Amino acid sequence: MRIVALSDTHGYHDEVDVPDGDILIFAGDMCGHSTIDSVEEFGYWMDTLPHEHKIYIAGNHDWPFVNQKERAKNRVNAIYLEDGFTIINGIKIYGSPWTPEFCGWAFMKLRGNDIKAKWDLIPEDTDILVTHGPPMNFMDDVRGEHCGCRDLKDAVERVMPQHHCYGHIHESYGSDQCGVTQLHNVSICDGVYDPRNAPVVFDVEG
Repeated sequence: MRIVALSDTHGYHDEVDVPDGDILIFAGDMCGHSTIDSVEEFGYWMDTLPHEHKIYIAGNHDWPFVNQKERAKNRVNAIYLEDGFTIINGIKIYGSPWTPEFCGWAFMKLRGNDIKAKWDLIPEDTDILVTHGPPMNFMDDVRGEHCGCRDLKDAVERVMPQHHCYGHIHESYGSDQCGVTQLHNVSICDGVYDPRNAPVVFDVEG
């Protein structure tokens, strides 16, 4: 199965050249202005893509999924994951929108026990993990500071998914390895919100 993964379009969806594949994964921050209209625009864009299966999570800018969740979900014809999973052709994909607390954005938890409780929900047999934010020390660098989540790193090492897709830290786009897990920061926008990065493509047996 060919996976196409991206995140952090922040309303610039139409400027992204999305390769074809079997499963499209969007790892949060679709909104440019954190409004239901932004979600609707994202939904229209998703409808134009040819992928048979489309999966998405929310990010810290996606307030409609906090304040008007059902209305927001109804605007997007795709599988929405929020601390849950879906199985496609035997591939188990788990999605969660949470990131460590910073400036009171959406889907944030205090570091430590609060956010660890979310990562403890990740099933041991997860094949692809999708979170909005990164684990500590893996493509999480902002001006020399590592902003990822230490408890998420522990969860990745516990679960050992084949792939972990995330965004949030625009400055650290790319791929890396953590044990057996291939990590992908799939942020489309860079540090100045210029949508210059390409979706990441990889294959998974299913």
